[in-house]
Order: sequence, then C-alpha cells, then structure tokens
Amino acid sequence: MRKRVTENETTALQMRKRNEELEEELRESREREEHVKRQLRVALDRLRVAEDAEERLCSQLGDLEAEALQQAREYHARVFSLMDQLSQAYALLNVHLPSSS
Repeated sequence: MRKRVTENETTALQMRKRNEELEEELRESREREEHVKRQLRVALDRLRVAEDAEERLCSQLGDLEAEALQQAREYHARVFSLMDQLSQAYALLNVHLPSSS
C-alpha cells in the first residue's frame, strides 16, 4: 500500500512540476506577445508618420509642378514676344535702310 501512495505522490509531484513548467512557458509566451504588440504599435506609428510625410511631399510636388508649368508658359510667351519685337525691328530696318544691292 505504501508503494501505491509513493507512486501517487511521485505522479502528483511530476504533474505539479509539469504544471509549473507550462505556467512558466505561458508567462514567457505572454511577455513575447506583449513585446511584439509594442513593436507593432511603434511600427504602425512610424507608418502613419511616413504616410503623412508622403502626403505632404506629394502636395508640395504638385504645387511645384503647377508653378513650374506657369513659369514655363510665361517664359514661352516672353520668348515669342521678344521674337515678335525682333521681327518688327528687322522689318523697320529693311524699310528705313534699303538693301545695298
């Protein structure tokens, strides 16, 4: 009968030890999970900041493109105006200064 009790005690001790091991594994697993969650929150915050920065940059780029297009149109108009003035000046010179032929 004593042997039976000893076997039961041994089994109970083994079960308690295994239970403690499982509880320790569970605690470590929960700590890892919390660590990963914190890392994920940090990554999501960084992503939000990056997305906001991307939106601002795209907006600024659009503004710069519109400004560059306007400047190009103004430059183009100025070049044609100067070409027209030069053409008129040549025409006046041809009228007032006959060719030497």
